[in-house]
Amino acid sequence: MKNVKHLAVSATLATLALALTGCSGMSRQDKNTAIGAGAGAVIGGALTGGSAVGTVGGAAVGGVIGNQTGKTN
Repeated sequence: MKNVKHLAVSATLATLALALTGCSGMSRQDKNTAIGAGAGAVIGGALTGGSAVGTVGGAAVGGVIGNQTGKTN
């Protein structure tokens, strides 16, 4: 079970790294959303022992927080 958790975290980080390589054309808000979603996925997975629901929930919450960070309106 421990290997599955490490694999999930590694896969999430690898996906985040690949996603961020294409950020040059993204707005600041889009970048914040992507970073927040990636960080939220890692934290959500870690807090819930690697469950898929925790990872997806963390990504959703992190994405919303990242999207709202630095918003000018």
